[in-house]
Amino acid sequence: MKNCVIPVAALSVCLWLGGCREEKKPAETPPTPVTVATATTYNGIEGVNYSASIVPYQQLSVSFKSAGYVTSILQHKGVDGRVRNVQMGDVVKKGTVLATVRQSDYQQAVDQYKGQLAQAQASAANAAQTWTRAQALYKGGAMTQPDYDSAKAQFDASQGQVTTAQAAVAQAQQALDDCQLRAPLDGQILVRNIEQGVLVAAGTSGFTMGETSTVKAVFGVPDTVLGSVKLGQKQSIVTESYTQPFAGLVTAVAPQADSKSRTFQVEVTVPNKQELLKSGMVATLVLGQTRLASPVVVVPLSAIVSAPDGSKTFSVYLVQHEGDKDVARRRSVTPGSAYGNLVAVASGVNPGERVMVNGATIVNDGQVVRVIQ
Repeated sequence: MKNCVIPVAALSVCLWLGGCREEKKPAETPPTPVTVATATTYNGIEGVNYSASIVPYQQLSVSFKSAGYVTSILQHKGVDGRVRNVQMGDVVKKGTVLATVRQSDYQQAVDQYKGQLAQAQASAANAAQTWTRAQALYKGGAMTQPDYDSAKAQFDASQGQVTTAQAAVAQAQQALDDCQLRAPLDGQILVRNIEQGVLVAAGTSGFTMGETSTVKAVFGVPDTVLGSVKLGQKQSIVTESYTQPFAGLVTAVAPQADSKSRTFQVEVTVPNKQELLKSGMVATLVLGQTRLASPVVVVPLSAIVSAPDGSKTFSVYLVQHEGDKDVARRRSVTPGSAYGNLVAVASGVNPGERVMVNGATIVNDGQVVRVIQ
């Protein structure tokens, strides 16, 4: 009996001690960081929205005139402090040497033609002396007419040889100068097509450059809207990258429609001194502007979330303060007209509520979030 009592008592003590231990709680998931914006009302201008492409005011291909092996390319200091070949995005001044092909072959041609020019000039000097003597002798009756005519012909031929040699030297010198590919304008390198050591032919495009201190917003309009577009009229554009609008002028309207799209191309020229607008950006502009009859609730376009199942339903995530936490709450909305980077919502959102603009695609309804902006 004693042998049986001891193990039972020990087991009871172990169970009692185990019951006193606290169970470990699972670690809480940290709140998802999100950014928000405040829903507002808009009672400004409405019209037809168009998308435009930003292109350089002037864009051209910089091609080699002299063939040969590329021996050097313009060097720029990179953001890491190391010197590198000029590349897209770098700004260069007009007349800057962008690349050079091997000059020794062209220098030899210049030297050769200069030697021929020296010979021609020596022959011309000798012929000039002979012609001077011939004139004196002929006047004194000491030279026959055929000898006089021969001296005159020799002098004229020597002058022609000098002119031909001078032209050959100038042509060879021009080919030598064309070994240096120079920037034709103040602008930005858009494309670099060459590397040091490659063999290029005359006419090979080495770079594509664009003047980006001024840019153009290019878009197409149907003939029904063409009447609201006038040369010289002020026209602002907006982009997804920046909150502020950019002011410009309508500088070109195509005289005929595109054969495929049946739209007329319009160009809006926009100053871009700070180089904020980049080639290839998409801009939005509004034509046919009239003031709204009544205010509408608007949210940033990036706050609109489409349904994950592919259906044509949309929603936004509101960030609401519940207790001591911020919680994401999903609201179904019906998007309306766009006003730049803002879009109208018919219902589901009230002015002053916070809508999620970043992070809406990775949260769920009721999830705790952390506002970082």
